[in-house]
Amino acid sequence: MKVLVITGLTLPSVTDEQLAAIGEAAGEGAEVVLVDGVKAAMEHAADTDVILGVLPERLMAAAPKLRWVHATASGVDMFMYPAFKDSDIVLTGEKGLVGGHLADTGFGLLLALTRQIHTAIRLGPNAWGEREAMRAKEIELEGLTMGIVGFGGTGRAMARRALGFGMNLLALDEMAVPGGDGVDEVWPTSRLHDLLAVSDVVAVCCPLTDVTSRLFDDAAFAAMKPGAILVNVTRGEVVDGDALVRALSSGHLGGAALDVIDGEPLPADHPIWALDNVAMTPHTAGASQYRAARNIARFVDNLGRHRRGEDLLGVVDKQAGY
Repeated sequence: MKVLVITGLTLPSVTDEQLAAIGEAAGEGAEVVLVDGVKAAMEHAADTDVILGVLPERLMAAAPKLRWVHATASGVDMFMYPAFKDSDIVLTGEKGLVGGHLADTGFGLLLALTRQIHTAIRLGPNAWGEREAMRAKEIELEGLTMGIVGFGGTGRAMARRALGFGMNLLALDEMAVPGGDGVDEVWPTSRLHDLLAVSDVVAVCCPLTDVTSRLFDDAAFAAMKPGAILVNVTRGEVVDGDALVRALSSGHLGGAALDVIDGEPLPADHPIWALDNVAMTPHTAGASQYRAARNIARFVDNLGRHRRGEDLLGVVDKQAGY
């Protein structure tokens, strides 16, 4: 078995100890090759059986023996081109491993809005002159309702943090999943507008699929409670960017806490930069000092499972897209 390990943005490096663990899990006689980026991976693709990394279409075309990919990206929409979706290649990844740090950023951005922290940072020393106006806009989260759209790992991590702030919780999901973490019942996606109508904060925690693409359009924003805040730390394309600007500019949407946005990176003259009810980071929520090690540990576990013919962890339904 030949295992190709591809470093990149979410797997910047692999230690000698981690490489040794991969080799041991792959079994006697296995070859483990470490490369930096897809261009270097192309040279080894022809006889590769397993990849830890990403799989653009040109790499798949060069890897006829490939049987399994373990993704180093939490969102797997980049893998969902027809040739891969319709292939027999198994896809596994970080499902359930990345929710904590995404939720940390989500709550950080939410607090930046509700406590006017983003305004203070933007104004610097001039913030003292706006102190009274800032205090008039500050709200606390206790007693408010958070509606969570997508109740997987990230949604549940958001729920646990919301509980710590004394919030009430609602959630929905495309799949029939159990409640927990403060959510009594997970509603079906057909009740999206019911959730939007009563939520003070709406947290987008779902993957990008054919179903969720532009899920938040003008109609969805119109259904939201006036003054509500939108939080999005998963995929920008779940929210229609033009509809978001319209909802924010009209005042119907109270604010947006965003790590991702439709069309990112946005040009400097994009209208959203002029809005003072937006707190945004440049798609950095996926970073954590623990992320790569957790994913490598899962990959090592899965290599052993693969050799023993056992079920793999973090398997992605390629047709559903998550």
